[in-house]
Amino acid sequence: KANDMVTTYLAIRREREKLSKKYEQEDSVFKDQLNRIEEAMLETCNEIGAETLRTENGTIIKSLKENYVCGDWDNFKQYVLENQALELLQQRISQTNFKEFLSTRGEEGLPPGISTMREFKITVRKPTT
Repeated sequence: KANDMVTTYLAIRREREKLSKKYEQEDSVFKDQLNRIEEAMLETCNEIGAETLRTENGTIIKSLKENYVCGDWDNFKQYVLENQALELLQQRISQTNFKEFLSTRGEEGLPPGISTMREFKITVRKPTT
C-alpha cells in the first residue's frame, strides 16, 4: 500500500513539474510582450509629457515605484535601535536564526509574545540508484 502511494505521489509530482515548466515557458513570452508594450507606453507618456493618457480602450497611467535597499545592514540596524524605529522593519521572525537562538538558550523557554506552531510533514524522495 505505501509503495503504491509513493509511486502515485511521485507520478503526480512529475506531472505538476511538467505543467509548471510549460506554463512558465509560455507565460514568459507574454511577460516579455507586456514589458515591451509597457516600455513603449512609458516612452509615449514621456514624449508628450503626460502622466495619464486616455484612449477609447483604456487609460495609461504613469507612476513612480520606489523601493528602498539597504547596503549596510549593521549600520542600519544601529540606526534603527538608536532611533527606536522598529517600524522601519517588517514584522517577521527568521525561522532559521530563531531556532539557532533558542538552541543556545537552554531551558529559558520562549521569549514573551512567541508561541510555537508544529505540524507533521511528509517528504517523498525518488529512489536512489
